[in-house]
Amino acid sequence: MVQTQKIGRSTSVAAQASKARVLIAVMLFVTVVINYMDRANLSIAMPAIADEMDLSKAQQGLLLSAFGWTYAALQIPGGWLVDRIPPRVLYPACLILWSVATAFMGVIGGFVALIALRLLVGVFEAPAYPINNRVATAWYPERERATVIGFYTSGQFIGLALLTPFLSWLQSVLSWHWVFIVTGTVGAVWGAIWYAFYREPRDSRANDAEIDLIRDGGGLVDLVDEQQPERPAVTRNDVATVLGRRKLWGIYLGQFCLTSTLWFFLTWFPTYLVEYRGMDYIKSGFLASLPFVAALVGVLFSGVFSDFLLRKGISLGVARKGPIIVGLLLTVAMIGANFTDSTAMVIVFLSIAFFGNGLASITWSLVSALAPERLLGLTGGMFNFIGNLSSIATPIVIGLLVTDDSFAPGFVYMTVVTAVGIASYVFLVGRVERVRS
Repeated sequence: MVQTQKIGRSTSVAAQASKARVLIAVMLFVTVVINYMDRANLSIAMPAIADEMDLSKAQQGLLLSAFGWTYAALQIPGGWLVDRIPPRVLYPACLILWSVATAFMGVIGGFVALIALRLLVGVFEAPAYPINNRVATAWYPERERATVIGFYTSGQFIGLALLTPFLSWLQSVLSWHWVFIVTGTVGAVWGAIWYAFYREPRDSRANDAEIDLIRDGGGLVDLVDEQQPERPAVTRNDVATVLGRRKLWGIYLGQFCLTSTLWFFLTWFPTYLVEYRGMDYIKSGFLASLPFVAALVGVLFSGVFSDFLLRKGISLGVARKGPIIVGLLLTVAMIGANFTDSTAMVIVFLSIAFFGNGLASITWSLVSALAPERLLGLTGGMFNFIGNLSSIATPIVIGLLVTDDSFAPGFVYMTVVTAVGIASYVFLVGRVERVRS
């Protein structure tokens, strides 16, 4: 009888709840599109830049990795900021600053200047995904969170799938300089829009029923009350917590392996198609978009399916880890590119691999489920820091492994890294439950 009353009350609250969180999901989605557009624009322009500046493969790898050096290094300070500065202020500040640096990449020429500006883009993008996770944890109940994370994460693939052909066309019509000027301008405008429209749940147009729905479902609607400037500094015990738990290391290492595939597509993939497959910019822009479309399908399916399993009573661990492990298994298909001379088959293998990467890309749902409540930002920062060391390793290692005649060692490296990721989620993460601080 009591259970029936609880179900009836939950259904009633859901029916009366407003839908303010839908707008928040859309805002996160657009922000992620811009975020990844500004990460990938360099890879689109790289063949033209390398030709104009006569850059070696090692120099290209260094330039492609420059973003990752500062982005990874500042994940923990970025997470610290996320725990203290509201998303309404921190996000637009970061957006506008990294967009200005991006635009200047199209204005200021020279190899060293491009590296310096790319380092700045990494600095200001560092807090982005911890902010996304902070917003998702505050705005969505647990049973909706993977769907929302999948939806806004899909922005990285939708943006790249749709914008890669456009930016390739823009470069062919004008020059590579305009790729950076246009993407930087778009980001700065969106920063102002975010500041104008984003609010915390209790300060938004969400009604009491929606607030109750979020809170009762595990959403931390009162996080803003805990993020005052007088909050104690991070202690050694806090750092020991986020670095000393096996299950957290499982998601940290797993994220490194997962994002290694993403960074291959964000850095070397267009160069691979142009230089190793002999395609022109327009054709490569179209074919380069196909794996991103596959990844989009994977990530949208993953979030919805994961939450569906959870609503059907499947354990949180199976519902969250299952799509991730299956996705990583599919990513191994990338090695097939080493065994065919057909460009069409290469695109098929890489589309399967990136579909798997998209399927596995709900890993932030595990951060929401595992991180200590008062250390969401710090845990998210550590997760993103270790995960995005791949943004340094992948461009440099592939640049050193490949030769002028063969890209095969690069695909072998990516396959080995993916296998390590599978082992991480299977053997280290264990039962999915919140870590106590």
